[in-house]
Amino acid sequence: MVEPVPTSAMSDAAPGVSEQYEAVRDRVLELREDYDRAREEFRWPRMEHFNFALDWFDHVARDPGRGSRDALWIVAADGSEQRRTFAELAESSARTANWLRGLGVRRGDRILLMLGNQLELWETQLAGMKLGAPLIPTAVMMPPADLQDRVRRGRVSWVVTDAANAPKFAAVDGDYGLVVVGGDAEVEAARAQLPGRAVRRYADSAGADAVFVPEGVTRSRDPLLLYFTSGTTSQAKLVEHTHYSYSFGHLSTVYWMGLRPGDVHLNIASPGWGKHSWSNFFAPWIAEATVFILNQERFDAVGLMEQMGRAGVTSFCAPPTVWRMLIQADLHRVQDPPVSAVSAGEPLNPEVIRRVQEAWGVTIRDGYGQTETTLQIANTPGQPVVPGAMGRPLPGFVVELLDPRTGAPAEEGEICLKVDDDPPGIMAGYIDEPERTAEVVQDGWYHTRDIARRDEHGVYTYVGRTDDVFKASDYRISPFELESVLIEHPAVAEAAVVPAPDPVRHAVPKAYLVLAAGAEPTRELAGEILRFARENLAPYKRVRRIEFTDLPKTISGKIRRVVLREREAAADRPAAGAPAAPPADGLGIEYTEADFPGLRG
Repeated sequence: MVEPVPTSAMSDAAPGVSEQYEAVRDRVLELREDYDRAREEFRWPRMEHFNFALDWFDHVARDPGRGSRDALWIVAADGSEQRRTFAELAESSARTANWLRGLGVRRGDRILLMLGNQLELWETQLAGMKLGAPLIPTAVMMPPADLQDRVRRGRVSWVVTDAANAPKFAAVDGDYGLVVVGGDAEVEAARAQLPGRAVRRYADSAGADAVFVPEGVTRSRDPLLLYFTSGTTSQAKLVEHTHYSYSFGHLSTVYWMGLRPGDVHLNIASPGWGKHSWSNFFAPWIAEATVFILNQERFDAVGLMEQMGRAGVTSFCAPPTVWRMLIQADLHRVQDPPVSAVSAGEPLNPEVIRRVQEAWGVTIRDGYGQTETTLQIANTPGQPVVPGAMGRPLPGFVVELLDPRTGAPAEEGEICLKVDDDPPGIMAGYIDEPERTAEVVQDGWYHTRDIARRDEHGVYTYVGRTDDVFKASDYRISPFELESVLIEHPAVAEAAVVPAPDPVRHAVPKAYLVLAAGAEPTRELAGEILRFARENLAPYKRVRRIEFTDLPKTISGKIRRVVLREREAAADRPAAGAPAAPPADGLGIEYTEADFPGLRG
């Protein structure tokens, strides 16, 4: 075991900031099951200077008792393991920060971070924070076209990725440095596919100095993480989070999860999305819990539950898609179930809550937040859960439902957060888009664009989006993006994408298509279009159902997606692939990936 060592020769902020932060954190833990007192007594930290990596993570690492606890535990697909204590990660991230600084990384440089669930992901994220270099987490499945957009609009100075994905950047223009994670042979193979671009080996960072000295103090409002998030247009928004919004704001996430020092927390989320930082970085490390990671080549519910029992997982977070898969695989396979279970990403089915309660004796507690925020509303520990509801406002947030048309308070309306008192947990804004920021932050409120209803006990239940964006397998899908790809097929004249119910993924993208003149709505064409979509969309955006039809429109010619959504919700459609008499509204025949063996999976 490596003994805790100092990783910074100087504090990054004023004396006492670590202790102030810890005092607030301790109060959150103390009031974890007393919701009313927490709502009344909780106060956000208000420090002018703060750096999560230096002033909190390294603060924990320096304490001999706390620093020797496991911060990260990764189990690979082949069964091999990596375990790192807080002290070990503090030291290795300091080496990474010093090495990156030697390459030329400076405060304010933006780093696109595209790695899987591997040790270097956490090291680089901590190192970027220590350097004051904002990180742009990016999913490894991202294709070159999307990477080009992120590099350009994100004004990326550096990219850190693995050898398998590095060749994608051969098609990505820009003035950025490239750091590649992998063995010597893998890095050399990647370098051969990137002529003209300097490739640095991440492994070289191991030889850097273990004592990191920051160039100056970090203001709590300095940029920390930048996330691209899909909207209703083809251009994703770029969300800016700061040490203020995330380091302080995720105290709300800790409260929801009920995490405590020494817990082993398992969260199912892919790197590159906000939820990964929520539950695989900030919340567990604020609580001084262990982040447990299980990497699988293909999701295996049985294998997951076996590892949960072996590792002694005490806290588990997963989207509803995963919960449904676990139920199908028999929850009783976990001999010693977690004592805390939470879910986020999409509404949770009451039946799932019931089945888990029967098998594990624990109630799944749903929570609600956005890429633009931390957790806002949730079912918290020790409080009764209304099945299907997302809970009550968390300590520190003032939440109101406002009628989208009038702006007046309502029992069913848009979820809005009061911003007059400048709470953490809310983004600094959309980068380079002040107009879009002004659209969602106005008149003293942050507008989520999500609709909910509130009962007489103050419990909120999610209703839906004010626009057409939807979730599929916990990923946010913009219909416009998918439609833009589909109409590139020569046989497609118009397309409208809506969510279709799915027993495993909750919902999958379905496209209603109007064909171009001369194209016939045949089974062969359906297979061709599904294959085209598969080849031109990232896996999480894949269109899995299509239907040839006429589109319902307004008098002005706008597509009425609400009609299509209602039809899908009612499951009032012909059997997949089977001709049927067209319904009265003119909708036709549906084809799915399952109709074409080569497209399954």
